[in-house]
Amino acid sequence: MKNTLYYGDNLDILRRYIKDESIDLIYLDPPFKSNQDYNVLFKERNGTQSSAQIKAFEDTWHWDRKAEDTYIEIVEKLPKKIADLLKALRSFLGENDMMAYLVMMAIRLQELHRVLKPIGSIYLHCDPTASHYLKLLMDTVFEKKNFQNEIVWAYRTQGATKKRWSRKHDILLFYTKSNKWTFNYMTERSYMKHKYGFAKDDFKIDEKGRQYRDALIRDVWEISALQSATKEKLGYPTQKPEALLERIIKASSNKDGIVLDPFCGCGTTISVAEKLRRGWIGIDITHLAISLMRHRLEDSFGDEVEYEVIGEPVDLRGAEELAKQDPYQFQWWALGLVGARPAESEKKKGADKGIDGYIYFHDEPKKGKTKAIVLQVKSGHVGTSQIRDLKAVVEREKAQIGVFITLKDPTRGMKEEALKAGFYKSPWGQHSRIQILTTKELLESKKIDYPPKRQTDVTFKKAERKSKDSPVEQKEMF
Repeated sequence: MKNTLYYGDNLDILRRYIKDESIDLIYLDPPFKSNQDYNVLFKERNGTQSSAQIKAFEDTWHWDRKAEDTYIEIVEKLPKKIADLLKALRSFLGENDMMAYLVMMAIRLQELHRVLKPIGSIYLHCDPTASHYLKLLMDTVFEKKNFQNEIVWAYRTQGATKKRWSRKHDILLFYTKSNKWTFNYMTERSYMKHKYGFAKDDFKIDEKGRQYRDALIRDVWEISALQSATKEKLGYPTQKPEALLERIIKASSNKDGIVLDPFCGCGTTISVAEKLRRGWIGIDITHLAISLMRHRLEDSFGDEVEYEVIGEPVDLRGAEELAKQDPYQFQWWALGLVGARPAESEKKKGADKGIDGYIYFHDEPKKGKTKAIVLQVKSGHVGTSQIRDLKAVVEREKAQIGVFITLKDPTRGMKEEALKAGFYKSPWGQHSRIQILTTKELLESKKIDYPPKRQTDVTFKKAERKSKDSPVEQKEMF
């Protein structure tokens, strides 16, 4: 099976593309029912945190027509035990947001059960907000006898309260498909705190002269959460540490096994799976996430990683259909084609100051000024006035280049207006200050004319370069 990123609703992707009993390990970190809008944070050109935040996904579930239709499908078509559980939960909870969340999860868990191999395992990552309800669903779909562990991931982060115990852990529900499963047991250092040390001479000495034994890892994992200064942190709000995923993937899969993450986010699962030489499948419902994963894989593995992307437009007709269905996703997709990061803080037009995206680059000696390209993306009618507006934005923002991406063909007047803007000069030559690119040209691999990307681009925070099979560095938490 080829490594694959899928854009789309994971329920649809699972049903259309993933074969029965083809997956060795599933890890999922679905959005919790916490009524939050998560955002992807970027850095301004001077390196500080951006005040603009990019909407990644809405962690809000509502009981609406879609939830009702899904509930009816579960009752009418899924196994009776699942239908009975959902009926009971609806009787208890009513028709509210939590019930909508559980309905959407139930039908997806049934599909995940279908695609998991008989020797496969699944880890469902959740917090106390919904973990008790999700365990009921897991017991029903995967059967109570196949429950293996409730793993506590304990961490330390900023923020505490004197009103209750500080909430500093997540839960991972570990289930298998059958009574035979892949498990590579692991050990960790167990230090002796008694002043006399270990009773017998079956201990080892670490680099600091401390006595320890190798002990089997328990179901409480003390793994540091990602802090703002952590090198691997890319700015995605729900990003999990690679050390957490490495432990799961090493323990519950073997080399050349297939790992699936149906809520892939910024791609930690697939990045670690690639490093550990597992095959992988990632699914996400936003083009922004797919773009972030592309950057992460390129930064981490360069040309060593091979994969395909399914669900993105591959021709002009597909681009037109995406623009018709969801103009906002079209904008993210188009920006992703040129390696730009989005600029909007909200899904609202008029709040972007005439800028849909940015590309930052350096073309001066080290510590030189960071240069900017501002981008506009249009899927509807276009005209000369829009090019004049872009020229004004470039001047106002003191940007070096402005790029106009259009689904429709530009007019002759637009091209003439762009030529009037002149050129930006860099050590690599002259570059048109205002550039017009059609989505058709981008699909044919035409690029923005600016200094070589590999040498100068600083748009996204870069992921660390990875060496396959090398261990993840994990500092002691205590």
